[in-house]
Amino acid sequence: MMEWLLIITFILGYAAITLEHPLKIDKAASALLTGVICWVIYVLAEPDKALVAHHLDEHMAGISGILFFLLGAMVIVELIDAHDGFDIVTERIRTTDKRTLLWILMPITFFLSSVLDNLTTTIVMVSLLRKIIDDREDRLLFTGMVVVAANAGGAWSPMGDVTTTMLWVGGQISAVNIVLMLFIPSLVCLLLPMLVVHFRLKGKVQTPVAPFDENKVTSTPNERKWVFAMGIGVLLFVPIFKTITHLPPFMGILFGLGVMWVVTEMIHSGKDEIEKGTRSVVHALRKADTPSILFFLGILVAISALESAHLLVGLAEWLDKTVGNITAIVISIGFLSAIVDNVPLVAAAQGMYSLGQYPQDHYFWEFLAYSAGTGGSALIIGSAAGVAAMGMENINFFWYLKRITPLAILGFLAGAAVYVAQYALMH
Repeated sequence: MMEWLLIITFILGYAAITLEHPLKIDKAASALLTGVICWVIYVLAEPDKALVAHHLDEHMAGISGILFFLLGAMVIVELIDAHDGFDIVTERIRTTDKRTLLWILMPITFFLSSVLDNLTTTIVMVSLLRKIIDDREDRLLFTGMVVVAANAGGAWSPMGDVTTTMLWVGGQISAVNIVLMLFIPSLVCLLLPMLVVHFRLKGKVQTPVAPFDENKVTSTPNERKWVFAMGIGVLLFVPIFKTITHLPPFMGILFGLGVMWVVTEMIHSGKDEIEKGTRSVVHALRKADTPSILFFLGILVAISALESAHLLVGLAEWLDKTVGNITAIVISIGFLSAIVDNVPLVAAAQGMYSLGQYPQDHYFWEFLAYSAGTGGSALIIGSAAGVAAMGMENINFFWYLKRITPLAILGFLAGAAVYVAQYALMH
């Protein structure tokens, strides 16, 4: 009975999120209610209340890490923007041709995502798009493609996507092998949607014109360069920090934010509050997209309830018994990751299949890393990158479903076919 109540609650909550605009209820409210109600159902049905509280504590440790990472990355990007740091990039992108922009921005997103991660890269690129494209419809199309590019770029790198990192840390994949095996499939996953969009795009984009504000204090060229270099440096330092210290990524981003806070305070130390204006970390914190963070919290809390109730493990076992074929199972997990968070799905697979059954760098683990990383692009709330983009640009679920989902599925299946063929040729 509890299992069915959880499933129904999750589906209703999911529906409320997708119908945000017709219902006129913010998706963050629906997500928070869904998450809390799922845990209420679970705790009322479970005799051992202490065990439920223990499960919640365990999940909140991981969830809070993701939320602090998201908050830190958003504030750093906001701080770069406040110092006009992105102008360093936008001034070098002189073209306004839509097709040329597509072929400049998407490869940048693809490779940047492999070094940073898909979430941070999406935050950076969406902020950049706001500086380059004024028309909302054009900007949304490019933002949707950024989600596809960021997820594709994250799949082939041990640091690019949280699920690939999980498999790397768990010993299921090795760093060099996953790059060699998944680079081409991930590239195809992006290139095919890009080619389709290329032939649809026509004309030039309108560049935003900043409204004149006589009270606005602009940054000096040196301030702009320093803050931009420091901000990008901090974001690039996070995976290095994790490798050296073995602490979770949110510790690295908070350390970087602390360093930037001290340095920017020193830069503006001789100025009054009015002259500092919008360029302080305090102001950047006020501008942080709190509803998006709460939306993320609600989604992850709801998923954690399903995981604690063993519904996701049960789903994986059901797939194993009914489908049987490894390739079909992994592709199914890829599509499921667009609906259910890919982290617990991969965690369930790690729990179900041992290294004795599937040793390191086995076909199953490599293909799982690709599918879990790129399958989430099929829906806007199917990945961390999509959720961040949805919050930042207020993207409608059904707009994404109509305009981006077919492209994402096309790329996902094409990349999967390339991986299967590539594996057959090499083995």
